[in-house]
Parts: sequence; C-alpha cells; structure tokens
Amino acid sequence: MSAPEVRGWCPGAWRPMMSGDGLVVRVRPMLGRISAAQALGLADLAERYGSGGIEVTARANLQLRGVSEDNFPKVIAGLDALGLLPGSAETEARRNLVLDPFLPEGHMAEGWARALFDALASEVFARLPGKFGFVIDPGPCLRRLAGISGDIRIEAGATGLILRADGCAAGLAVTPDTATDAALGLCRWFLDSGGVGADGRGRMARHLASGAALPQALRGDGPPAPAAPDPQPGPTVSGLCVAAAFGQFTADALRHLAAQDRTLRVTPFRMLFVPDVPDIPAHPDLILDPADPILRIEACTGAPGCPQASVTTRDVARRLAPQVPEAARWHVSGCAKGCAFPRAADLTLVGRAGAFDLVTGGTPWDDPLRRGLPPMDLNDSFRP
Repeated sequence: MSAPEVRGWCPGAWRPMMSGDGLVVRVRPMLGRISAAQALGLADLAERYGSGGIEVTARANLQLRGVSEDNFPKVIAGLDALGLLPGSAETEARRNLVLDPFLPEGHMAEGWARALFDALASEVFARLPGKFGFVIDPGPCLRRLAGISGDIRIEAGATGLILRADGCAAGLAVTPDTATDAALGLCRWFLDSGGVGADGRGRMARHLASGAALPQALRGDGPPAPAAPDPQPGPTVSGLCVAAAFGQFTADALRHLAAQDRTLRVTPFRMLFVPDVPDIPAHPDLILDPADPILRIEACTGAPGCPQASVTTRDVARRLAPQVPEAARWHVSGCAKGCAFPRAADLTLVGRAGAFDLVTGGTPWDDPLRRGLPPMDLNDSFRP
C-alpha cells in the first residue's frame, strides 16, 4: 500500500478539498463565533447540500462534508447570505486564527484578533502557508490553548503577556498595545528568512529547528504561564460546553443549540461553547457528561468518506469506546497520517490494506506492535 498523501494546505470555503464523500467545505467564523441565525442556516445547508453533519475542527473551524460539485455554488451563496464568507479565496487561507473561546465578551483580545485578520489580507503575507496559524491565549493566569497548534502565539506569560514563536521555550514581553504589531513583525521575519519552502510549505517550529535564528528584537526570556486542563463537556463558570461524538454535530443538534438564542463559540477542543447558559434540554446527539466513554476515543472520517482510508473507523470506535479505561485515550485512524489525533495515544489502531495495525503508546506513524487485525475482530471481546 502506498504512503498516505500529505497535503500542504487545508480546505476552506472558497477552496474546498475533494474527499471520498464529496467536497469538504471549511468555514472560518469571525472570532470563532456564530449567531443562532447562522447556526440554523448552517444546519439547513448541511442537510440540503451535504452529508447532514457539521464538524468542529481542532482549529476552531466548522466543516460541511459530502458537498457535490454541482451544489458547491449553492453552498457558497448560502454562506455568503449568512455572513460567513469574510474575505476572498486569496485571503481566507492565511487567516488562521484561534482565539480563546472562553474569554469574557468584549475582551481586548477580540481587537487583536480583528487587527490580525485585517492585516493578513495584505499581499505582504500572500506567501504564508495554508497551515500556518496564530493562537491568541491571553490568560492571565493559565493558558487554555497550550495544546492547540499555532506558529505565532500571543499568550499569557509567567509575569505578563508574551509573544512566542512556536518552537521557542520563552517569548518576548509585549503589551496589549504592541502585541499585534509584534506578531506581524514575527510573521514577516518568518517569510523573509526563508520559512517557506519551494513547495509552499513551512512551519515556525521546523524553521527554527533547521537553524534559523530569531533577531534580537523578537527574542525574549519570558516563560509561558502554566497550561490549564483541557475543558470538558458540561457547565463552566461562564456557560456550557457541548460535545458530539467525534466532533460531528448533526443538523438537528445544531438547531437544538440555536434554540437557546445565544451566540455559539466554536472551540478548538471540537466542542461548542454556549455562554451564559448553565444547562440545556437533553438531545440524543449531544454530550454533556465528561464521563461519556465516546470522549475517550478519537476517530477520523475513515472509508469511504476519505479516499486515503481503506477501513471504516467510527463504527469500530463506537464498539470499542466502552472498553477504554477512564484515564486513557485510544485512537482509530484510517491511515498513518492520524488526522484526527496526530500525536501519541495509549492505543492506536491504524488502517492499512483493509485491516488494522496496533500501536501502543505511540502515534499512527510509529512501528506497530501487531499487524493485520481484521476489523471484525475489533469488538466487545477485543483485548490489546
């Protein structure tokens, strides 16, 4: 079997990606927020022109799957009518921003995000790779987005706000007034110093690891603040976190949330956050219990939705979920790319040539402990 194809870009709305079940159309809501009306409109578009589900990604975006090429213009028109198409096909790919979704309404970090969003439309940043991103995580005491991928980070430091390049242990002290200009300066340095390869790809940590040295003006010795635990489904001090199996919300579940008449915040934890709401009526497709075993296992789309997968994944994951120990994380991956969970898990099943390889304590691309497990053997009696 050939190696899975690694693409150097992510889908967008204007530039969708073809998959096994049709086009994947990714929506990047401004500030990671959608109104109740926008949620209702997305549910209608997913049901009418897609597979009926809306995925929440690890970059705090939303995805519609299964869109045919004939229906794609109708989806674009629908997104435009909903106000979910900021920018153009040329600018959307480089506006990868993740803002802490749990900040109070009106926090100054919203202004930083808007300033970055506007500045990144400039042709100065036209060469930014499609996977290059910014994380805004101001704390002040803990970093809620410490585990979220990002190349340039405006985040809480141990003694104040810092700007940190991914791959550096410490960051430059900045103020609310200087943070965005400093971030854009770091971005320009990345481009000017050869951070983007001939293939158009590039990431900050890789660039620094290859020997590139930050200029003195962009260096700092401020350590980042400690990381907060990842949020869990259920009530928080400021609202309600709502999950769905594998981050895929049905259209009906999204309508149920929209009925709360609140702006929904899209989180990079594959959940939606409903501010100022302590509870909602139960819905079979929504998860509010952090102890639900389905939350302990990750699974990508798998076959036939993904052309690089030779196995179905989510049906296997559902069967195995009750066996996952409470403190463990398992992963069912359709191929060795590991898109759903690109890091080590306690147990990983990797699809290959219609069967599964078993990796323990590693990533999908690590050497397996066992090979060729038939999918029918992965049932209630399965033992690693």
